Amino acid sequence: MSNPIHPVILCGGSGTRLWPLSRKDRPKPFLPLISEQTLFEQAVSRVAGDARFAAPLVVAGAQHIALIEAQLGGENGADAGHRLIVEPCARNTAPAIALAAALLPEDDIMLVCPSDHHIADPDAFRAAALAAAALAADDWLVSFGIAPTYPETGYGYLLRGDEMPGGFGIARFVEKPDQARAQQYLESGDYSWNGGIFAFRAGHLMQQLETHRPEMARLVQESVAGGRGEGARFYPDEAKFAAIKGDSIDYAIMENTDRAAMVPADMGWSDIGNWAALQDAIPAADDAGNVARGPADLAGCSNVLAMSDGPRISAVGLDNVCIIVSDGEVLVTTREGAQQVGKLPGAANQ
Repeated sequence: MSNPIHPVILCGGSGTRLWPLSRKDRPKPFLPLISEQTLFEQAVSRVAGDARFAAPLVVAGAQHIALIEAQLGGENGADAGHRLIVEPCARNTAPAIALAAALLPEDDIMLVCPSDHHIADPDAFRAAALAAAALAADDWLVSFGIAPTYPETGYGYLLRGDEMPGGFGIARFVEKPDQARAQQYLESGDYSWNGGIFAFRAGHLMQQLETHRPEMARLVQESVAGGRGEGARFYPDEAKFAAIKGDSIDYAIMENTDRAAMVPADMGWSDIGNWAALQDAIPAADDAGNVARGPADLAGCSNVLAMSDGPRISAVGLDNVCIIVSDGEVLVTTREGAQQVGKLPGAANQ
């Protein structure tokens, strides 16, 4: 392709399932959870320095502007040409992605990436992105189909359809399954996780939005037309954007279009959706599968995650438990209970 691919990095969500480390004023994307880089910095660096990709277009709320611009500093910052769309309020992923599409030239290819995912193999990611961009240029709406590694019940699935150059059609979108059905999906080899990474031609996405969500398309376009630019930032019209009835890109378009495709991606992906997922993404510190960050003594323990910003964690004889100490708060959960952390009063009312 003659034009570079435009990464669109979405910075929504509060990451409450990683409380108490993730807080509203510094949520999951802006924390160095896997390495010294934050997840947001990793998302930017995966395409930095590659002429096939343009500088990132970031979509985020006003409360995180300072964090984003600080972490876009240096070679990935303003000098590299990044742009920031400041959402007046949260309206889910379809309006956020549509804002970016409305601001890009119609024939530009956008690569939509959540800011809080971990990808262990950036080369595989870029290869999948190029394959997805080629399909998007032919007006396919492309999802990354993540190669499943275990029977996960917390993700949606994609059923692979007919083969096409560089990918496959999507025969069906599948909601989060129960354990037995997830095991069937894994064993069949016909299903992929829906990882929330997409490629679209900007103009075609807006055409599809006009077909399937015409009121959303109208309000997005009016919010862009009435918006204003301030340097690298763009502020959509607040009243028009607030009037949008929010929806995800999957429900608004992907599950309704007849142009849905997928590219398979085996790239060490994780959404770091809870403490158990984070533990799985970090190499174990010992032969028993324990992971420790900060001072911790784990005696007779196996598969324990212990993270502390100061006080020592001491545990004896525990299995499959996560213990987190952060900013005066203490969380103890089983791995199975990690999905429920966001419902705790401390997480919900921070």
